[in-house]
Amino acid sequence: MERILIIGAAGQIGSELTVELRKIYGNENVFATDLKEPSEDIKNSGPWEILDVLDVKRLVHFVIRHKITQIYHLAAVLSGNAEKIPMQAWHINMEGLLNVLDLAKEIEDVKRIFWPSSIAVFGPSTPKDNTPQTTIAEPTTVYGITKLAGERWCEYYWKRYGVDARSIRYPGLISYKTEPGGGTTDYAVEIFYEAIRQKHYTCFLKEDTYLPMMYMSDAIKATIQLMQTEQDKITVRSAYNLGGMSFAPKDVAEKIKQYIPEFTIDYKPDFRQAIADTWPRSIDDSVARRDWNLEIDVDLDKMTKIMLNGVAEKFGKKLRF
Repeated sequence: MERILIIGAAGQIGSELTVELRKIYGNENVFATDLKEPSEDIKNSGPWEILDVLDVKRLVHFVIRHKITQIYHLAAVLSGNAEKIPMQAWHINMEGLLNVLDLAKEIEDVKRIFWPSSIAVFGPSTPKDNTPQTTIAEPTTVYGITKLAGERWCEYYWKRYGVDARSIRYPGLISYKTEPGGGTTDYAVEIFYEAIRQKHYTCFLKEDTYLPMMYMSDAIKATIQLMQTEQDKITVRSAYNLGGMSFAPKDVAEKIKQYIPEFTIDYKPDFRQAIADTWPRSIDDSVARRDWNLEIDVDLDKMTKIMLNGVAEKFGKKLRF
């Protein structure tokens, strides 16, 4: 039986991944940890503890004591926030990953690691459309630099020590269950909250900024699918491209207006526009589809209905589109 540790379980990915993994492996076998309090669902459904990935001694003790076999290391400073605290972001993002990789190298019970990369590894010199799996990666943001370095460390630990680390280059991830946490693609979550709150949104990106996006349920499914794939089928030891769908803020606004006609939007690009301008517009994820049968279920229309209904319910409103 797998014994799974999730580091960063209170975040956007972790909060939903924890729930799904507990459904598969049993509540008692999925250990949720973070530096902040998670949702009541996570706290009440299985083991939960405060844990700092930078505290090596406590991390090692935790893994040994609970006989952990898989680690999902999700804790990180995201793109927008990382630009405000570059050295701190580098320290947190890199030291945390290296602590987990070193631990897996030394503790035999730990068989598999998941660590999220991002489309932030790409930069201005990367092909913008249908970005291939193997291409130029010259990131210009702190977050992107840490993700590219992390990819290289994951591959190094696999080749040098046999540490089975797996990764996905996530596009922008969208969910109503946790509010935005400082990412450049967070407009695609904020816009739904503001559509329900006040029927207006001021977007921090230009209206025609196309970026790869994915609804969270597809991202969670892809993550678990990758981790359950037999080792000999994994051909990418840096990080797999994950495409999803591509859209711009104006596309989301038009979809919302179909359901809330009075919704309005204006655009005041901030420092995150310069970050978005370095990222791809669309992603080629054919290697993931070949290696572990990646499939995407949620398109923009379906996502819009899910988000509007979900956010409305959080605010005690009844909408059914």
